[in-house]
Amino acid sequence: MSSEIGRAPTAHASRYLQQLAKHWAHDNQVTFDTCQADIALRGNRVELRAEPDALVATLTTGPEGDPARLRQVFEDHIDRFAFREAPLPFEWSAA
Repeated sequence: MSSEIGRAPTAHASRYLQQLAKHWAHDNQVTFDTCQADIALRGNRVELRAEPDALVATLTTGPEGDPARLRQVFEDHIDRFAFREAPLPFEWSAA
């Protein structure tokens, strides 16, 4: 398993978090509110936290997961909802 944390500045973190959580809830186990989300995504986990000035994501891959692929899928999806300011400039580091 591998985990990394990414942070992107945005004033719309709560909106993007909720949109992504609702989108992925169609096919995955998702719990969320306006400030945080926990998404079980095909053996991987995406945890989101909305701060007043940033969206923080913790991505954890399962035993067979590919960290680079999970990061790319996450960024592609979040940028769809953040199209007015996409791409969101996530800075990633090991968790």
